[in-house]
Parts: sequence; C-alpha cells; structure tokens
Amino acid sequence: MPGALFRAQCRRRPAEDGAWTCTRAPRALEEPILSSVIHIQLYALLAIVIGLVGAGVGWAVRGRLRAARPAAARTGEAATDAVTGLITRDAFEAALANALDTDHGNGRTGALLYAGLDGFRLVNEGHGHTQGDKVLAAAAKQLREVCGPRVPMCRMAGDEFAIWLNADAATCELLARRAADTLAGGVVLDGQRFAAGVSVGMALFPKHGGSAQLIHRAAAAMRSVKRAGGGSHALFDPRIETEQREEHRIAQDLRQAITRKELELVYQPKIDASSLQVTAVEALLRWKHPTLGMVSPARFIPIAEKHGLIEPLGNWVLEAALEQAARWRKAGLRMRVAINVSGFQMRQDDFARRLESGLRAHGLQPSRFTCEITESVAMEDTQVTRRAFARLGKIGVHVSIDDFGTGHSSLATLRRLPAQELKIDRAFIVDMVQDTDARAIVEAVLTMARTLGLRVVAEGVETPAQRDLLVQLGCDELQGYLFAKPMSARAIALWAMDAPTSLAQSFRPSLFKETIITGSAPTEIMSR
Repeated sequence: MPGALFRAQCRRRPAEDGAWTCTRAPRALEEPILSSVIHIQLYALLAIVIGLVGAGVGWAVRGRLRAARPAAARTGEAATDAVTGLITRDAFEAALANALDTDHGNGRTGALLYAGLDGFRLVNEGHGHTQGDKVLAAAAKQLREVCGPRVPMCRMAGDEFAIWLNADAATCELLARRAADTLAGGVVLDGQRFAAGVSVGMALFPKHGGSAQLIHRAAAAMRSVKRAGGGSHALFDPRIETEQREEHRIAQDLRQAITRKELELVYQPKIDASSLQVTAVEALLRWKHPTLGMVSPARFIPIAEKHGLIEPLGNWVLEAALEQAARWRKAGLRMRVAINVSGFQMRQDDFARRLESGLRAHGLQPSRFTCEITESVAMEDTQVTRRAFARLGKIGVHVSIDDFGTGHSSLATLRRLPAQELKIDRAFIVDMVQDTDARAIVEAVLTMARTLGLRVVAEGVETPAQRDLLVQLGCDELQGYLFAKPMSARAIALWAMDAPTSLAQSFRPSLFKETIITGSAPTEIMSR
C-alpha cells in the first residue's frame, strides 16, 4: 500500500490529548493522509513549510486509523505504556519493520529519532519513582507536541523514546533540534521545575539501514550526545559504532583492572598561597592498561559510570588513599589528603559511614581528609547534595566543590551547601593574566567565597604571573605544574624527607610530627 507507514490497528482515546493506542498485533492501514499540524512555534512551522514546498518532498505519511476494540480484550495485554500512554515498544518495532523492511519501504525516506532524558535518574533518586513517572509523562507530552499528535512514538525503555518521522532529513533535524530546545528548561509540575533535558540521536532511512539498524544507530547517536554533555542532537555517523566497540572493550578490561593491579594513585601537592609551602595533596587515579598504556581518567571514568563500574573503582580509590595517608602518618607526615568523589558515591546513603569506618580503622583524623565533588554533580540535585554534604560534615570530613565556575551555582545555592572549599576551574586560571573577563570571574569567586567563609583553591597554575596574581587577589591555596606535577607516593615521601634541609619548595613544618632523620628516611619518635 503506497501510503501506509505503519501496519497497525489503532484508535484515538476519547477526551484526551490526541495520543493513539495501538494493538499488539499490527494490521494494514487503510489509507494515507497528509501530515498533521506540527505543534511547534510559528517560526519553526514556517521553516518546515518552506522546506517542504522548496524540496517538493517531506509529506509525513500517516494512516487514517480505524477504530478497533481494545487490544486487552483480545490479547489480555496493554496496548499502551502505562506511564506515558504511548504505544508499546513491541507494537512500534513490529509496525516499523512492516513499513520499512517490506519492499524496501516502497521507496520512502524518513528518519528515526531516539530521545533520552538527561539527568532523569536524579529525579527518581531525589523525589521517588512516583514523581519520576509524572516527569516521564510530562516529557513525553512535550515531545508529542513538538513532533505532532499523529507521529508514531513509543517509550523504548526507562527514560528513552523512539519517534518515526516520514520527512526529509532537514525537516527531521529541525524537529530534533526543537525537541532538545523545548526540554532544555526541564519539566514543570505543580509549580516545581525538574531538570529533564533531552539528548536526541537521528538515523536516516534508507541510508542507515532497516528498522532494527535505525533504532540501534539512532540510540548510538543519542548516547554520543550524552557523552558530549547532553541537551543537543546528533546524526548517526559510522565512527560512533567504532567508538562504541572501543568503549565496550575498555569497560571489559576495566572490570579486571583492580584484580590485575593495573590501577594506581598519584598525588599532586597543594601549596599555601601565603607561604608557598606544601599543605596537602590530591589523590588522582591512573590506569596503566597492558596494551593501551596509560588511559586518561577523562576517558575511563565516564565509561565506568555508564557500565556500573564506578562503585568498585571509587571503593578502591578510597581504601588506597586511606592506606597511603596512614603510611605517611606513621612516617611522621600528617598531610591532608583529598580524593575525588563521584556523584554515585556521594548519593549513597552509607558512603559517609564507610568513610568514617575507614578513617577510624587507619587511625586518621577526619579533619585531614577532603572529598572533592565537581560543581556539576553538586548542582544536579541540591537537596540530595545538601544531605550528602551534611553527612560528611557530621563525621568531620571537609568537602570541596571542584571545577567551580563551569556550572550554574548561585550564591543562594552555595549558602545552603555545607562545603568548606571551592576550587576554581583551570580554564579561568589559564587566561586570567591576559583576559579581563577570566580575571573578573576569579575575583568574583574569591569575593563570594569570602562572603560565605569558604577557602579557595586555584588549580592549573602554570606560570609565575598566574601565581603572583592569585596571591595578590587573596587565594588560599594553589595547585598546578608550576609547583609540581602529580607524583607517586614514594616521590612525595622523598620530597618531604628533603624538606627540612632543602632550599627548594618545602612542606609546612606543622605537617611533621617530632621526627629525626636517620640517613635515608624520617623515623617517628615513640613519644607523640
């Protein structure tokens, strides 16, 4: 049938928003109809009309859907998703296969959009699944309004949706962009705004394959958008599949990295800005892959988060940092140690308890331990963050907000977060000497921090000019290659051993207990 897109038996629900319900067993549509009015703002509608008229193509082929008795009466199964009211995944996939895989789609062109909500997990974790379901339904409704009431659309899984558009590539891309823009501001329910942006991937028919390949490749494009930060859209590119294969390989190897002892911690010193003496270190994770060599954390940490490996990695980092801090203490070096905490760890109810137990087991003071959490994670859900910060503060551990200036913090939000420290992102430090805007941001952060009683650390200090300006502006601590690159625990110990007699960069004297130098290493005196 030339005009049929989906072979499905469907009916409109009365007195509702124009959504369609479909049976589990698809059947042929009776006849084609012209495109329904796409519910988007006037300028977008005009752009579509111009594109369609100019190209002479892009009619959205739909069917005049016959009324049918409810599917549940015949199959005993629901024909629609219980949360969103959209057609089921099974019905969508079967109908898409019938429409596209038979006779090569009768020469038709179109695109499959695959949309995944950004940050939806935080809604479930912070507000419960009941509220999460309401957000899902509201997001589905907004997507429906963008694409039109008769466009075939289903909920694929969790917070992901598939949408078929029988239109030219330019029109489909316009709608993908519009979908991302529409949900950029989140979803508002009962006067409360929930962060629920959307990442959209797009695969073209027949260029990118049949129905099954379209779904797979549009989903791959969507995930590439998420890896880039989300809130946008992307067209499938064959390179995405290559990246995915590499990602799966890294994930598989990462599962074995701990048992194979391929992970290690290196430590970058933090320098007191007034005395230019070492006061603390930040523990940084490194992975020495047997064939790939050193794999950057920027590469494997997102993969670990995606594949459920961040918990064992985080646990390993925590225990390794505690063990090393205990070794330094035993040698007479009482130095503050900072670790980077993932959003997953921070939101675990028992993380603070496990950290407290580890500190006690190793005989360490909580006040000499810092948890660094990126600004973007801290601001994902301020209620969850506030509870997590409070638990850490209760046991005496310091909390630092890392990469500050790259997110969307406000003075009011920071007032409610019981943190002790801000770390200015290196992007502002690099340009602050030459760029007045970057310098103004650094000055604003320092002013805000002083107002809130927070310490400020500047990371990425690489030149004497940057150091001098930061000292002049009143920064508390400095960190960067100008002072030291990340180094092994042994290198830190050797540097500390030479500090009392060396004219080079020294450690703050208060970091040492009473020690004596016995030729090669500090030895702790029995009296404490």
